[in-house]
Amino acid sequence: MAEVLSPRALLDKLVSFPTVSRDTNLPLIDWVQEYLASHGIEAGRHVKPDEPEKAALFAHVGPEEEGGVVLSGHTDVVPVDGQDWSTDPFTVTEKDGRLYGRGTTDMKGFDALAIWSLVEAKRRGVTRPLQIALSYDEEIGCAGAPPLIEAMSGLPRARDVIVGEPTMMKAVTGHKGGVTYWVHVHGFEVHSSLLHTGVSAIMWGAEMITWANQLNAALQAAEPRDMAGLFDPPYTNVHVGQVRGGTAHNISAKDCEFCFGYRVVPGETLDQWRRLTEDKAAELTAQMQKIRPGTRIELEEKFSLPPFAPETDNTAEALVRQITGDNSENFVSYGTEASHFQVAGYKAVVCGPGSITVAHQPDEYITLAQFQEGQRFMERLLEHLA
Repeated sequence: MAEVLSPRALLDKLVSFPTVSRDTNLPLIDWVQEYLASHGIEAGRHVKPDEPEKAALFAHVGPEEEGGVVLSGHTDVVPVDGQDWSTDPFTVTEKDGRLYGRGTTDMKGFDALAIWSLVEAKRRGVTRPLQIALSYDEEIGCAGAPPLIEAMSGLPRARDVIVGEPTMMKAVTGHKGGVTYWVHVHGFEVHSSLLHTGVSAIMWGAEMITWANQLNAALQAAEPRDMAGLFDPPYTNVHVGQVRGGTAHNISAKDCEFCFGYRVVPGETLDQWRRLTEDKAAELTAQMQKIRPGTRIELEEKFSLPPFAPETDNTAEALVRQITGDNSENFVSYGTEASHFQVAGYKAVVCGPGSITVAHQPDEYITLAQFQEGQRFMERLLEHLA
């Protein structure tokens, strides 16, 4: 008979795979698939088309019928480069009631509990189906969720999705979305004494960044609309996080590049912010080209995530509240894969062990108390599905 690993043993194993988003996650996926198979659970996988060294995994336990529950997690973690760790980030170290290691909170702690629950559901038998969905590339924009959801169409259609991002086991029912561009301003080089005959990519890029500051000021001053008031801050904001460009202090810059991104509140669409940005880039391009034809502002969309909107008939939320007894309202400004599941027609809620405040940090940890609370949650979920 195959060995049944405890949640803690599963966590130790998952953390030992250094699944940084820039690298492969196949060793972890291979191991999970083999472990599930040893317990009679057949798992499917979706391989990333342009990066075959990455894959997602999904599986179904219980009756072959619709209406089940999905436990959704991601397998990738953020890098540890340049971080001052006091322990080996890829070995779980227990100390002072904490389990240290990269991904213990975000979010291999939940992944371990989900794998344990799936095996337990198979062993015990359930009358309502339980599924697992483990994605890639969540940490670089939740990019792996849409193809995973599409690949899961071969399973009986589930109804409720629990996305196990760290929420201290509180139900999060809404979060902001986002759209981010890499902006490339193409200027024309001249000697700085003849600046009026050239187009400084840096100075025209600064026009767009100034517009972002003006936009933020206007959004902050406006009265919150619709669901915006549920969030902190209660409005969509735009942020420039990286800038580079220029050759020398006495040459007008030929190139300037920067990252330009929105955090979008539910009730607004990504497309409205796309159109606004494209219109501004076109306006500035026209002004630049009056000085030098061929200059322009180029936009390359790098990331998009729809907002996750609260719903009045959210059965996934009701399920989590029934299990936890928690009736608090929680909305966050970071993004998760819950919004992709919502767009695909599932009922979704974000709920998992650990605190987002330690995610991505050196010496990331999950407390033993939170990990154990996560296991108690899974026990009660199995009872609900029995």
